[in-house]
Amino acid sequence: MKSLGIGLIGTGYMGKCHALAWNAVAPTFGDVARPKLVHLGEANAALATCKAEELGFARASGDWRAAVEDPDVDVVSITTPNQFHAEMAIAALKAGKHVWCEKPMATSAADAVAMLEAAKASGKVAALGYNYIQNPAVRHMRGLIEQGAIGTVNHVRVEMDEDFMADPAATFGWKSEAASGYGALDDFAVHPLSLLSVLVGRIASVVVDMAKPYAERPLADGGSRAVETHDIANILFRLENGASGSLLVNRSAWGRKGRIAIQIFGSEGSLLFDQERMNELQLFQARGPVAEQGFRTILTGTSHPPYDRFIPAPGHGLGFNDLKVIEARELMRRIAGEPAHLIEFETGLQIERSVHAMARSHEVRGWVDVPG
Repeated sequence: MKSLGIGLIGTGYMGKCHALAWNAVAPTFGDVARPKLVHLGEANAALATCKAEELGFARASGDWRAAVEDPDVDVVSITTPNQFHAEMAIAALKAGKHVWCEKPMATSAADAVAMLEAAKASGKVAALGYNYIQNPAVRHMRGLIEQGAIGTVNHVRVEMDEDFMADPAATFGWKSEAASGYGALDDFAVHPLSLLSVLVGRIASVVVDMAKPYAERPLADGGSRAVETHDIANILFRLENGASGSLLVNRSAWGRKGRIAIQIFGSEGSLLFDQERMNELQLFQARGPVAEQGFRTILTGTSHPPYDRFIPAPGHGLGFNDLKVIEARELMRRIAGEPAHLIEFETGLQIERSVHAMARSHEVRGWVDVPG
């Protein structure tokens, strides 16, 4: 596999995460050529130059289009606010670049469709940044379900909570603007939706209620502004196979830092996982003497690939950024024409359709079918 030239647009938290992943993927896996950090694009030239030096990019521009059009760039990482994803991804695909775009795919269904059409027309790989599916614990859960370890799945319960929007005194930011999307649904719930897509399949119908814990937020220069997005969503759903489920998401949950708690119930057992304890899962199987049945904790280690590429012993633990390194390797595998474990634009569009059906359900106050 030849060395890929990397372009990066955006240098916030996720931009740094992408840069770290591109720098770490070759020494971690040892079977790919080290990517070349070619061109960084930011909102202005001064910031671009500063961040390029920090992150190791050869060139920097205050216009993201320069990174997209650079002939030495093969892959464009897009880590900007949600409302810019569609324009940037479509431009990169039209320029003949592969795309690695952070979630959510877009803020409108029409934009998501246009992104998929651009990907198909380009023939390039277009993947979304759903790195939680890369966790060795989640991969093992998928294997257990496929092997029938808990029988037929009949109910799923998921909760995702963080507290980055919990403080009522926090100033109004872009995540509270309608331009960023619906709020907790597309900025947040898409992560558990990506996990559901790889673990139990497609959501077929939904009924949803959304809430705003704070009707307005203060402005940095005085006064206040009405909050235009919903930080809480409560969802009931039916899977395509008929199983029932619930998904509860809250961006204003004091004390929760990175919780994605998944419970999958089957005819012969259950699986439990919580992202705040991301290196373990729990398995219950209704087998053997009843007096000896109970949940057992499975601690991820070298027998749960690709954990072994990072650490040679169990119990030491992987982190969020490590999942991004795994995702970068999967993207490189896909670009090389090999099978890969990714959420590409086609599956991403299905996640977006679920989100928009959820928003529609809240609007009409009833059950809504998710287009297939």
